[in-house]
Amino acid sequence: MFVGHYAVALAAKRAAPKTSLGMLFAGAQLADLLWPILLLLGWESVQIVPGITAFNDLSFTHYPISHSLLTLVAWGIALGLVYRLTTGYARGALIVGGLVISHWVLDWIVHIPDLPLVPGGGPRLGLGLWQSVAATVVVESVLLLAGLWIYLRTSPPLRGARTIAFWALIAFVIVVGNIHGTPPDAKTIAWAAMIGWLLPVWAWWADSGKNASPAGSDGR
Repeated sequence: MFVGHYAVALAAKRAAPKTSLGMLFAGAQLADLLWPILLLLGWESVQIVPGITAFNDLSFTHYPISHSLLTLVAWGIALGLVYRLTTGYARGALIVGGLVISHWVLDWIVHIPDLPLVPGGGPRLGLGLWQSVAATVVVESVLLLAGLWIYLRTSPPLRGARTIAFWALIAFVIVVGNIHGTPPDAKTIAWAAMIGWLLPVWAWWADSGKNASPAGSDGR
């Protein structure tokens, strides 16, 4: 899943209005931000297997550090603690940490059984929604529409250039999330995936000005 992670981050703005959308994006996609780095280091691996699923040709053979449930719980706790210590915003820390863990849950829906529970072996899980392109697109579209609706109902509204930046960001996420085709090799995949690091920065800038708490609540 790709678009769905960002959809959940958008919706999370309602629960943590003082947290930047960039930070929420980073939490929701931390697993996929770490993954290309670990691929390039040779600590994780992916293979190209045409037809392994209808939606993409990637066989996720080894990614226990970035995508096992246990490590994502650890990453979520760590990121939440860092955020709490640097901002003092307890609710935001819980939401950011929860978003890290939510990545595994959403991936479990779309992946074939390749998601590890723990590093070093054990069962691999996945419901396999990627076996249907149409079903994948429908589920991610519903998530995105819901996330956008919740985000846009938070206040204050976007204004000026940030409005353009925000909708350009959403368009970019949709386009990237629906790219199909067979990549040439794992290194190309890793370098292409590094573009994910741009999106939290983009979201942070577009979201600037929406970080004030609603009246009567500081969210701490």
